[in-house]
Amino acid sequence: MRLQKYIAMCGVASRRAAERLIESGRVQVNGSLVDYMGCEVGEGDEVSVDGKVITPEKKLYYIALNKPKNYVTTVSDDLGRPTVMELVGDIDARIYPVGRLDFDTSGLLIMTNDGAFANQVTHPSHSVDKVYIARVNRPLDKSEEAALRKGVEIDGRLTAPAGVEQLHGRLPEVKITIHEGRNRQVRKMLEAVGAEVLSLKRIAVGGVTLGNLPEGKWRHLNDAEINKLKGRRKK
Repeated sequence: MRLQKYIAMCGVASRRAAERLIESGRVQVNGSLVDYMGCEVGEGDEVSVDGKVITPEKKLYYIALNKPKNYVTTVSDDLGRPTVMELVGDIDARIYPVGRLDFDTSGLLIMTNDGAFANQVTHPSHSVDKVYIARVNRPLDKSEEAALRKGVEIDGRLTAPAGVEQLHGRLPEVKITIHEGRNRQVRKMLEAVGAEVLSLKRIAVGGVTLGNLPEGKWRHLNDAEINKLKGRRKK
């Protein structure tokens, strides 16, 4: 099989992240550096990442984490900031985040050691809805809601149509549903219509909801939730 797929099966990273590991010269096969795509490995080959031999995970983990603000959604951070790995240290497996959640955004983060699953959830060819609650500085007017639903220009190109619902609580909040994964997308979308985001929380991914999971805590996904994410396809 392809080297990047094998790395994902070992629970080191998703398939796309595994490709970056290969390209950065961190992977060896049978003691030789491999830094190009297309390498295949078979039974008896020894693969190591950063000098450590890796083997396929025997037990697969699928968890939901309620990420607090001010945690980085990476396995490590060069700046010494806290990472989400510190919140799942009691799991005896090399799990990693499925996609990203911004440093200053809280809420639902899926984590796993199943590389094929991670690739399926994050790949652009799949349509996985992500639902956010944004607290904003003022209510949106009807034209601003319509613009978000149709698509607004951020970073030089239009966003895909979004679901938009204003929540009528004590403070102005907007529920936004997107299926793209562009950098700081929800914040930039709201800024594009003149609204300031005061806080942002993701409450659902592909039909899996955050529910009442306490901040900083995690839980296992149940079979129905796993199958829902695995079966999600672009229509």
